[in-house]
Amino acid sequence: MENANVSATKWSQLALGVLCMAMIANLQYGWTLFVDPIDAKFHWGRAAIQFAFTLFVATETWLVPVEAWFVDRYGPRVVVGFGGVMISLAWVLDSYADSLPLLYLAAVIGGVGAGSVYGTCVGNALKWFPDRRGLAAGATAAGFGAGAALTVVPIAKMIASSGYESAFLTFGLIQGAVVVVVSFLLKKPAVLAPIRRKTLRLPQSSVDRKPGEALRTPVFWVMYAMFVMVASGGLMAAAQIAPIAKDFNVAGVPVSMFGLQMAALTLAISLDRIFDGFGRPLFGYLSDQIGRENTMFLAFSIAAAAVCTLLTFGHNPIVFVFATAAYFGVFGEIYSLFPATCGDTFGSKFAATNAGLLYTAKGSAAFLVPFASVLSAAYGWSAVFALIIGLNVAAALLALLVLKPLRLRYLSQDEQPTIPLAAEAPLRAV
Repeated sequence: MENANVSATKWSQLALGVLCMAMIANLQYGWTLFVDPIDAKFHWGRAAIQFAFTLFVATETWLVPVEAWFVDRYGPRVVVGFGGVMISLAWVLDSYADSLPLLYLAAVIGGVGAGSVYGTCVGNALKWFPDRRGLAAGATAAGFGAGAALTVVPIAKMIASSGYESAFLTFGLIQGAVVVVVSFLLKKPAVLAPIRRKTLRLPQSSVDRKPGEALRTPVFWVMYAMFVMVASGGLMAAAQIAPIAKDFNVAGVPVSMFGLQMAALTLAISLDRIFDGFGRPLFGYLSDQIGRENTMFLAFSIAAAAVCTLLTFGHNPIVFVFATAAYFGVFGEIYSLFPATCGDTFGSKFAATNAGLLYTAKGSAAFLVPFASVLSAAYGWSAVFALIIGLNVAAALLALLVLKPLRLRYLSQDEQPTIPLAAEAPLRAV
C-alpha cells in the first residue's frame, strides 16, 4: 500500500498536469475564433488559413515521440518549460503575422510547444497511475479539452473590441508564463509500481515493450487507424465550428440558457469545451470498469448520432448548441482511451514514448481539416458531416470486431509472471 505522502504527490502531479494542459488548449480550440477575422483582414481564404491549423496539429503530434523520449529519460520539467516558451512565442508571432508563411511558422512553433506539454503530461500521468490509466489520462486530457472553456468569452470579446492581434498577444503571454512556472513543480516517479491486479479486471501486459517492439505489432496500427478516423472528424469540427455556424445562420443568434443569454456560437464553443473536458475522465473511468474497446464502441456510436442530429436539425440554434456539445462530449475520449489502451498493451516503462507514437495519428488526421473546407465549398456541409458519421461508425465496429480480439491474442503471448500485490514497489518522486 502506498503511504499518504506518495498518494498526495501523485494527485498533485495529476493536478499540475491538468493545469498545464488547460494553458495550451486555446492553441487548438480557440483557433476557430480567429479564422474569419484573419480572413476579413487579409482575404487569404479559409482553406489557406486553416492550413496553419493543420501544420500546428501535425507538428504538435509528430514530434511528441521525440519529446517523450527526453521525458522518459530526463523527467518532465525541462520539456514542459521549453513548451511554455514556445507557445508564447507562437501567439506573439500570430499577433504580428502579415503573411501566410509567417502564420505557418507560428503554427509550427506552437505545435512544438503544445506537443512538449501534451505528451509530457499524459505520459507522466500514465506512469503515476498504472492501475487507473483511463482515469488519469482522461483527467489530464480534460485540461486540454475544457481548458478553453473559461477563456472563450474573454477572447471573443477582446477580438471584437481590440482586434484579434491583441487577443493573440495577451493570451499568448499569459498562457506561456503559467506553463513555465508550473514546469518547475513537475516530477516523475523514481520507481514504477506494478499494477494492482487484484482490483483491476482489464487485460494488461506485465512486460514493458520498447517503442520499436510496439511499432512492429498489428495491434498498434489498428489503434493508429482508428485514432485517425475519429480524430479527423473532431478536428474538422473544432476548426470549422465557427464557419459552420455562420453558414447555418445561427452564429449570432441569441440563445437563452441556464439564466444566461449569448450568441449561439459563443455558447456552443463554451459548452463544447465543458462537455469535452467532462467526457474525457468520465469515459476514461468507464473504460477502467467495462473495458477500453467496449467504451470506444459506445462513444463512437454516440458521436455518429450527434452528427446525424446536427446534419438534420442544426439550423435551429438550440439544437446546434446541444448537438455540438454532445459530439465533443464523446469525441475527446480518444485522448484518454487510446493512451490508456496503449499503456495496457505495451507497459509502463516506455509509456510516454509509446503513447506519443500513437498520438501522431492526430497529426495524420489534421490533413483532412483543409479538405473539409474544400469539400464543404463543393458539396456543402452535409458531405463533411456524412464523412464524419461514416468514420465514427467504422471505428466503432473496428473496436469490437478487430481491436478487442487482436489485443487479447497479443496479450496472451505474454508469459511473464504477474508480480503479486505484496511485492509492489512504492512510488517515489524525483
